[in-house]
Amino acid sequence: MNILQNTYEGTNNMKKEETENKETRLLNTAFKLFTEKGIKDTSIQEIVDTADVGKGTFYLYFKDKYEIRDILIAKKSEKLFNEALTALRKNYISNLSDQVIFIINYVIDELKKNTLLLKFISKNLSWGIYSKTVNKIYTETGKQENGIYQLFLKGIKENNINLKNPDVTLFMIIELVSSTCFNSILYNEPLPIEEYKPYLYSTIRKLLCE
Repeated sequence: MNILQNTYEGTNNMKKEETENKETRLLNTAFKLFTEKGIKDTSIQEIVDTADVGKGTFYLYFKDKYEIRDILIAKKSEKLFNEALTALRKNYISNLSDQVIFIINYVIDELKKNTLLLKFISKNLSWGIYSKTVNKIYTETGKQENGIYQLFLKGIKENNINLKNPDVTLFMIIELVSSTCFNSILYNEPLPIEEYKPYLYSTIRKLLCE
């Protein structure tokens, strides 16, 4: 009985790994093609051919190429915030405004180094925090307590900051960064990014009422 059970569990695990592998291949392939050719000029057929999976497999995971794009944007922006949080934990910063600005500065610098990623994410950086895709990832992996949103709420409490709606405030900060830094990094408008940062960070501090 134990042998049969172990065999059954082993087969299920292999199938799960194979399924996850196909989904990952599709995501990685789509990202490569989207950033090289653009979404408009990339077909689903090209994605599945390059990923070496069947077209039917694509539709098991994604409705169309725009859904896979949205999932990628959410995952890529969430990854940026997680990397920023990891870097923050290596530094002793107790003040909430300084923590938020450290994270924002890290994300901006990474996007400045990788303009292909910046163009792909476009002005949708907030998806890394607020998208249903990322919320699902947090639920499945149990990482929610480690996200920027939880850090933000914890910082408000510890610093006795009186915000009417913390959720809206964080959303406004990320949207402000996303929309203005896109133009600043790519087109130097209204200023080159390093000149623009002090104005941005001053506004963030004001939003946090400090």
